[in-house]
Amino acid sequence: MAKTKSFEEKIAELEEIVNRLESGEAPLDEAVSLFEKGVKLSAECHQTLEKAEQKVKVLTETQTGEVKETNLENVEE
Repeated sequence: MAKTKSFEEKIAELEEIVNRLESGEAPLDEAVSLFEKGVKLSAECHQTLEKAEQKVKVLTETQTGEVKETNLENVEE
């Protein structure tokens, strides 16, 4: 069973792909394959960040000194 890569591993792999593509040294077939893999990794990283953002809670201190948790989606921009 394949080990699931961490967010950091996916970002590092995405950076390697970008560097390889930017170098212009990859043949066309390889460049297309790298691009497809990069798009997939980018989408996976975006999804991971969205999930993390949904879990984030903003902590605010009330006038009485109590800490109140507020879901991120309830905070006005």
